[in-house]
Amino acid sequence: MFHNAAEQVPAYGHFLDARGVDPDRVRTLDDFRSVPPVTKENYVRAYPLPERCRGGTLDGCDTVALSSGSSGQPTVWPRRLVDELAATERFAEIFRTFGADQYRTLAVICFPLGNWVGGMFTAAACRHLTTQGFRLTVATPGNVVDEILRVIDALGPFYDQVVLLGYPPFVKNVIDRGSGWPARKLKLVFAGEVFSERWRDLIAERAGIADPIAHTAALYGTADAGVLGIETPRTVRLRRELSGTTFGGGRVPTLVEYDPEHRYFETDGGALLFTADGAVPLIRYDIGDEGGLLPDNVVYVYGRSLFAVSLYGANVYPENVAEALEADDIVGWTTGRFVLRTPENGNGDRLLDITVELAPGFAGEGREALVAEAIRAHVPRVNSEFAHYVPADRQLPTVRFRPVGDPDNFPVGVKHRYSR
Repeated sequence: MFHNAAEQVPAYGHFLDARGVDPDRVRTLDDFRSVPPVTKENYVRAYPLPERCRGGTLDGCDTVALSSGSSGQPTVWPRRLVDELAATERFAEIFRTFGADQYRTLAVICFPLGNWVGGMFTAAACRHLTTQGFRLTVATPGNVVDEILRVIDALGPFYDQVVLLGYPPFVKNVIDRGSGWPARKLKLVFAGEVFSERWRDLIAERAGIADPIAHTAALYGTADAGVLGIETPRTVRLRRELSGTTFGGGRVPTLVEYDPEHRYFETDGGALLFTADGAVPLIRYDIGDEGGLLPDNVVYVYGRSLFAVSLYGANVYPENVAEALEADDIVGWTTGRFVLRTPENGNGDRLLDITVELAPGFAGEGREALVAEAIRAHVPRVNSEFAHYVPADRQLPTVRFRPVGDPDNFPVGVKHRYSR
């Protein structure tokens, strides 16, 4: 794949040449590991879209997905039918574990529908499963709770089980709003966010799921390359064993299995790199995810903790919030530094929490609502994922103030981290 991309993808050939890499000299895995990684900055944003495709053209690309960038400008990811078919095999593993090859199954797509990767891509993969003998019917209400519940009430009685596929906090909203779940023999497929095992147990209890290990599963996927890996009962058991241990300094990542014939993973320090074929081939791609590799084709993922935070599957970037804090009635008494968090409340919901640093000599009492409303008004304008993925009643952040140099949030003398 490396040699093919170097020869047929104009942008990648130029990328290598500009860095003095002769593709003919790359013959072993050790040679391959010396090839500079590509990133969104040095490759995706540096070259026009057609030049990142084979032959320098979009010919053969059947559809596209868009992802919101840090500036709100979308990144376009073209897709081919063959890309969907490869990802379908990962969905097949999950649905086979659910028994959907034997039992009549209603799959309800709860991801947002439109140009975003989640909904349309998932719906396509699930429909492909019907051609493989799975007893599956796909419903596509999207991320509209009332419509989801209406579909389930109308069709659920005709099926042996119902599978909800969506972002974790949104699926929880659906379950909290609905009723009669035990009779539906519910199964759940998540994507987009890391959640705790405590949260998995909480949602399973509310949904009447007796076996959360076998009947819930998370996908590790990106708009860039589709599905990269999936949770299996084996990785869920391992993750539950790791909960509460010192693995990763007490952080419990998502653990997924991947197909080494479909995706090739490496690590570079604490960063995950992957190589993936597609309409836009990606070679040693550094997406910014932290994690590592375990035996038997297992990858663990912490996510992009130094950059964006994820809420309802939407990436919330520091730049989005920084622009809101530059308003005339705010900029004078804050430093512009802040910390993004998405803590989980006692009800199992994730919230957007923003700690803002006050300028020296200023107090913030009574101004929390002003800052929160400025952020709520601005972020949806520049981040289409936030506007469409996050329910309107969850877009208002919790804002708190801390004095300049606060050691927990704004320690002096170290590089500031805008997200935790």
